[in-house]
Amino acid sequence: MKRIVLVRHGESQWNKENRFTGWTNVDLSEKGVEEASNAGKLLKEQGFTFQIAYTSYLKRAIKTLNGVLDSMDLDWIPVKKSWRLNEKHYGNLQGLNKSETAAKFGDEQVLIWRRSFDVAPNPLSDADPNSATRDKRYAQVPDAYIPRTESLKDAIARVMPYWECEIFPALKEYDSIIVTAHGNSLRGIVKHLKGISDKDIVALNIPTATPYVFEFDDNLNLVKDYYLGDQDEIRRKQEAVAKQGSSK
Repeated sequence: MKRIVLVRHGESQWNKENRFTGWTNVDLSEKGVEEASNAGKLLKEQGFTFQIAYTSYLKRAIKTLNGVLDSMDLDWIPVKKSWRLNEKHYGNLQGLNKSETAAKFGDEQVLIWRRSFDVAPNPLSDADPNSATRDKRYAQVPDAYIPRTESLKDAIARVMPYWECEIFPALKEYDSIIVTAHGNSLRGIVKHLKGISDKDIVALNIPTATPYVFEFDDNLNLVKDYYLGDQDEIRRKQEAVAKQGSSK
């Protein structure tokens, strides 16, 4: 049996403040640090181990992975980072409060911006101090590949080459892999693995720092998927994610 475990980063400071984050490099909150540590403890208690890890260029995912691996005494395993695993770029919504934005534009419009498949917010200007074009992390990324905004469709198109050429083929060499990334980059992977339609993807909410396990046979066919942890608590966390874009 082969496994890939997907983990969305723990609560970030802007998650706590209910802001659109995207490619803004926001740190974990105190709760997020604790969530990451607890996720690692749970994985260790359930007998999981990993031979290699993948994460994005954003510190909330990197620090979540560090917390997970520290709790599992797996700090020594190789870690590969890629900008392709970054969160969906939210354009000029980045930094705005989700509830205030919903009160201004309506819950339905914010839901479309947050969760629809092919609608992107207005782009972030290159002149903005938080533009990725000004960030040294992306100095080696061709300008044409650096997003100014993205729909989920765009984000998936960014993530999938790395998934198909790097992460998934690694299962041929390793039995167990962990990927720590972001709500929308992971939604893209889950959509691909489970064959979720463009229409139904809007309803998929991935909770913070909750291990999502995908098991494959030796021919790399998906056998089953499941969340680790208390299922009632996981449902509550999913509902909380869904409500982030509400004006109420």
